[in-house]
Parts: sequence; C-alpha cells; structure tokens
Amino acid sequence: MKFKTAHNFSAKNGSNMTSMAFEQARSASQAGRTQSDFAAAKASAPYVWDGLDEDARPLSADDMRAGIAANLKRRGRPVGSAKDSTTLRIDRDVLNAFKASGAGWQTKMNAALKDWLRTHAVT
Repeated sequence: MKFKTAHNFSAKNGSNMTSMAFEQARSASQAGRTQSDFAAAKASAPYVWDGLDEDARPLSADDMRAGIAANLKRRGRPVGSAKDSTTLRIDRDVLNAFKASGAGWQTKMNAALKDWLRTHAVT
C-alpha cells in the first residue's frame, strides 16, 4: 500500500527525502503495510532487456567498474601545472567577447595575453 507524503524536500547533500506524518507511519508499521520500493522491486519479476533501447540496458560488471573508475578520477588542474590561479578585473565588453567565443574562452584569453607579451615589453 502506498501512502501520500506530508512533504518532499531536497536535503543539503542533494538526496531526495520523503516524509510522512509520524502517526501515519506508526499506524502503517503496526498494520504491517510498510515495504520499501527496493523490496517491492526485488519481489517483482526480474528485468529483461528488450535489446532496443541502449539507455535501458542493464550495466555489466565491467560497465560498473569503468563508471566507478571514471568517477574517482581526479578533477581540476593537473599536479605540476605551470599555471597559477588569480583574480583579475577585466572590462565587461572584453570578457563578454571571450565568453562569446564558446568553450575554452579562458585558454583563448591566456593565449591572447601570451601573444601580446611577445610583441610588447612589460616594464
């Protein structure tokens, strides 16, 4: 038996949590009517992939290992990078022009500054 929830909300960690009134949960438990979605799915017939929709294909053990490995890869600037992080105020029109060029605009801005340094002396 399914119950209407009192409210749904998203916790700070991003998980979806569902809450029902205390008395409603107690009466359901006493009547033996509680069953999680996982237990209900486990009790139903096993999933059989129809071979048509790749997005619905169950993951193999190798697929899962590859997904876990990809998730564990380190993000951000590689160790030993010759770049430093800084804060810089730039005219809005200049910034908008670089951003309008699409992905990699920071790299393009860095290349433009390097090019300028080749032809100008910094005093």
